[in-house]
Amino acid sequence: MSDDLAGVADELRGLSETLADLAMDRLRRASESLHETGTPDPALVAEEKRITRARRAVDKAADLLDRSA
Repeated sequence: MSDDLAGVADELRGLSETLADLAMDRLRRASESLHETGTPDPALVAEEKRITRARRAVDKAADLLDRSA
């Protein structure tokens, strides 16, 4: 793999970690709302799902760049 593609793949992996942190934050907040109200905040649950889907897409992109060697 060329150095520039390796660099982009590394940046994507960093972005994936950031997205994972954001998703965990939304899950934590949804869990807190569950304990407070008896039901998780549907907006937080939906947002976590969107973030997780985006993370999967970023992971796929990083994998594709890794395989292009």
